[in-house]
Amino acid sequence: MGVITRIREKLHFVLYALMAAFLALIVFEWGMDFSGFSGGGALAGKVNGKPIEYRQYERVYDGLVDNFRRQASQAELTDVLERDLRQRAWDIVVNQVILEEQFEKYNIRVSDEEILAAVESDTPPMVIFQNFFDQEAGSIDRERLEKARMAPENKDIWIRIEDIIRGELMEKKLQRTLRGMVRVSDAELDALVEREFGAFSVSFLPVSYSVAGNDTLFTVTDEEIKTYYDENKELFRQEPTRSLDYVVFSAVPSSRDSMSVKTELESLVGDFAEATDDSAFVSLQSDRSDTFDKLYTRADFSTTAGDFVFGKSSLKAGEMIGPVADRDTYRLIKVKEVSEDGPVTRASHILIPFQEGDSSGRAEARNIAEGVLQELRSGEGFADLAKKYSKDEDTASKGGDLGWFGRNAMVPEFDEAVFAADTGTLVGPVETMYGFHIIKVTGKDSKAVVASEVVRNIRPSDATLGNARRKAAEFQIEAEEKGFDEAAEDFGVDLSTTEQFTKADIIPEIGYNNLVAKFAFTSSKGSVSNVIQTDAGFLVLRVAGKNDSGYRELDEALQSAIRSELLTKKKGTVLDEKLSVLLKEKNGNLDAVAESLGDVSVVNAENIRFKEQTIPGYGSDIRLMEAIIGMDPGTVSQPVPVSGGRALIVLHKKSYEGGDPESRKEILRAMLEQAKEERFVQDYFIAERRAATIEDMRGF
Repeated sequence: MGVITRIREKLHFVLYALMAAFLALIVFEWGMDFSGFSGGGALAGKVNGKPIEYRQYERVYDGLVDNFRRQASQAELTDVLERDLRQRAWDIVVNQVILEEQFEKYNIRVSDEEILAAVESDTPPMVIFQNFFDQEAGSIDRERLEKARMAPENKDIWIRIEDIIRGELMEKKLQRTLRGMVRVSDAELDALVEREFGAFSVSFLPVSYSVAGNDTLFTVTDEEIKTYYDENKELFRQEPTRSLDYVVFSAVPSSRDSMSVKTELESLVGDFAEATDDSAFVSLQSDRSDTFDKLYTRADFSTTAGDFVFGKSSLKAGEMIGPVADRDTYRLIKVKEVSEDGPVTRASHILIPFQEGDSSGRAEARNIAEGVLQELRSGEGFADLAKKYSKDEDTASKGGDLGWFGRNAMVPEFDEAVFAADTGTLVGPVETMYGFHIIKVTGKDSKAVVASEVVRNIRPSDATLGNARRKAAEFQIEAEEKGFDEAAEDFGVDLSTTEQFTKADIIPEIGYNNLVAKFAFTSSKGSVSNVIQTDAGFLVLRVAGKNDSGYRELDEALQSAIRSELLTKKKGTVLDEKLSVLLKEKNGNLDAVAESLGDVSVVNAENIRFKEQTIPGYGSDIRLMEAIIGMDPGTVSQPVPVSGGRALIVLHKKSYEGGDPESRKEILRAMLEQAKEERFVQDYFIAERRAATIEDMRGF
């Protein structure tokens, strides 16, 4: 895939999408008035001091909701969707104000004659195209368009349509104005030729930051962190944020709730066994309506449930199995066919990761993995070593167990290694995109069944919910009287704190919940919420942190991140000095430099192509590839920043795919100019929005 193609794939015509197409739907499908944001009424906010009426914002939001319900009439408007639609509506009205400011800035106007000419043209405005294009004829239905224009009852709506067309034409003029500011230099064109057609043969010496010395040799002071923060404050701009303390009174189904579901399914065994239409029976009785005539293997069940189903020596067609507990459900299974078509395996693994492009880190990870393998072969328990060494947080606590899985469920290298090995075999180290894996194959099975099943979710009963809700209400009262922390101690519940989040974010550890978000952003610091029901149970919350400054606070986490950044810079400076001296001493001989450093080696690579995004035999490192492209054959680079450290490079040869690329330069110039223009328009609008003073007064 070429660079130009990749650039185009990432482009979005934000101005057009946010105004013309959207407004077309507003008028023709929703009958809404979207003629501006001025006038009286309650305000949803301001943009650069210009008011946005709440009624205008609500009309846009209501239109989005109506459109959603037309497109997905059976779908539920969840908290997640509602918040998303509200954010979209807000973005639309804000962007409209910013767009209008650009029209004023560049004195962009559209006359009535221009509107009429656009309507009568072969490429009419989008609002006309969307509503009067005849699919069969492949053109605008001019007769229907003229009837609609001339009908007296359409007089008012056509005034609004003209406003929309005017806006679309003004937007196009703005784009032309902005694109006229873009030029493509010869240097940019040469760089594109290198990326598209260049093939490079190089030797390079990657040197990791660790060569600069141990972290303890470098000091980053609090003053340096504060200075970096102040000098780069725009990097930390953000929307207002909140953090919450909270306690959860879980509404986990009781054993009685579980037995109630199991009993219900047991009562269906006879009817299900005799049913002649499994599809209808499942649709009526199951919490999952598509669970009929499906192929199942052990991989489709929890380990325990899979053992129960497939460990039966009597497994045969017509057999009824269950109800069997499987995670948060009970499953009643009616077997239709039994076969050997389901090769699955069970394995455990220990993951030792490394950063892509860090050759010394990769070597260190391999050494650790090989050491773990030796410990296993000497008799150490796999589960114990997984808990000790594995960096896969999801499985390390379970002794590395991945459960049962079928073909192609894992990355190719892992998949191939596991399915080629016998049960009980230790495999590895196996290198994948995640790092090095030590694998133990713990099971193989080929049994499969075609079956229908009735699945019932195990839900808390009204009594269980009522008990949890009552405890949460009692906690809320005590938290308001005695304090949140003391109440948590008295009730013996864990007090948790979320990370900071914005209005549009998923609330960390909680998820999307409009009531929680509304409480967080409409309450003062220290306020205690009412009881709020979520999927996890009943929450009581306290506003722990509040930041309306527009910038991320220099908290402990950010200080740590900046400290790491400054530490890396200091190591980079030391590496630059060290490598520059060695390069001069060794007369540009990379092998001699490597020998002086020890534990590093020169990499030789042929036929490197930027568009392939990888260096043969080494991996992906875009910064390294960028440095190679900028060199002339026969030259030796000074230390260049690469992933994980620095590199010294010798460019041996440069050639071009398909011969001399000069003949294609003009075509490339036009393509690059178009892509650059599109990117400039997008970036310009994004920059204008970032620079705008946006006051969000919506509340929730």
